[in-house]
Amino acid sequence: MSKEMLEAFATLEKNKGIEQDVIVDAIKAALVAAYKKNYNQAQNVEVDFDERKGNFKVMAVKTVVDEVQDDRLEVSLKDALAINRAYEVGDEIRFEVTPKNFGRIAAQTAKQVIMQRLREAERNHIIDEYSQYEDELVTGTVERRDNRFVYVKIGNVEAVMPHRDQMPNEVYNPQDQIRVLVTHVGSDSKGAQITVSRTAPDMVKRLFEQEVPEIYDGTVEIVSIAREAGDRTKMAVKSNDPNIDPVGTCVGQKGARVQNVVNELGGENIDIVKYEEDPSDYIANALNPAEVIAVQFGEDEEEKSALVIVPDYQLSLAIGKKGQNVRLAARLTGYKIDIRPESEVEFVDEKSTDSVSKEDTDSSEDVVSTEESTADVTTEEKSEDNTEE
Repeated sequence: MSKEMLEAFATLEKNKGIEQDVIVDAIKAALVAAYKKNYNQAQNVEVDFDERKGNFKVMAVKTVVDEVQDDRLEVSLKDALAINRAYEVGDEIRFEVTPKNFGRIAAQTAKQVIMQRLREAERNHIIDEYSQYEDELVTGTVERRDNRFVYVKIGNVEAVMPHRDQMPNEVYNPQDQIRVLVTHVGSDSKGAQITVSRTAPDMVKRLFEQEVPEIYDGTVEIVSIAREAGDRTKMAVKSNDPNIDPVGTCVGQKGARVQNVVNELGGENIDIVKYEEDPSDYIANALNPAEVIAVQFGEDEEEKSALVIVPDYQLSLAIGKKGQNVRLAARLTGYKIDIRPESEVEFVDEKSTDSVSKEDTDSSEDVVSTEESTADVTTEEKSEDNTEE
């Protein structure tokens, strides 16, 4: 066993970066536990490792005393002096107590420890390598799927995509190449675990960073994203350069930039709106394509609630199908939004209300949608007006 063990230690240190001392210390601790379990639980023992021969020895540690009370833990001064005249009361003496069949136990224990250390090393290697990709886009290959996960091969590791992170309008087949966002790199009882997503809002953010250099370099900033994956996303942007139109920049020449993102997301509609410091203007932009007459805010500023008044004929458009438009606008702005038709609002407190003209909500510089059926102008028309040349 000794030769094979030494070779195994050398291989682990060379190929896996696991130092021999780390493995030996782990085996020693495991052997102490194994000895106490199988032979003498009360005895105080240590395990020595012979680096030249590759053998383990079990050593009982006993304290020198005048009168022995427990011979498992103590040795008399008389017996100690017979070994070495220099011993005194209180000294510790080590006696070899290696059982005859301990080699088999040592071999089994060493194998278990080595396998455990290998798993730990592999897990730590994966975590170290892939932690840098957390919250980043990567390309992977679909391996298989079950009722809970889609399993995606990324490099040499297998990542999982839970059901909540799968696009509702997509089917994932083995060997499909897909782009995913790494949302978590960690470990569980089974080892390293990498979780990926195609529904996370940051998926949209990273795609736009790749398509729009001005976002990547910080000229244009994505302030907020509200997403119902596979259907619609609203994204608020602002420019840190007064000469750059943030909406048009994200749309691109003839809508090319935004269309690339839409294609990657399987046709998901994307509304790009201009972020405004004025909450009333921001909310009005977020409710695009609906026209907003006025925005009235609640008295409790911490509650962040807003009453939005729209023309009667725009009510359904403002709310959206199954409430989607107002729901996404609320997530985007952080306000609880209550929409009322103009005919139902008898009194508006001028102190807490900001009027928003149709020109404000309809400006091609402030909003653009990839869904031509609801936007006032098409994406292509918007992009031609907005894109910085």
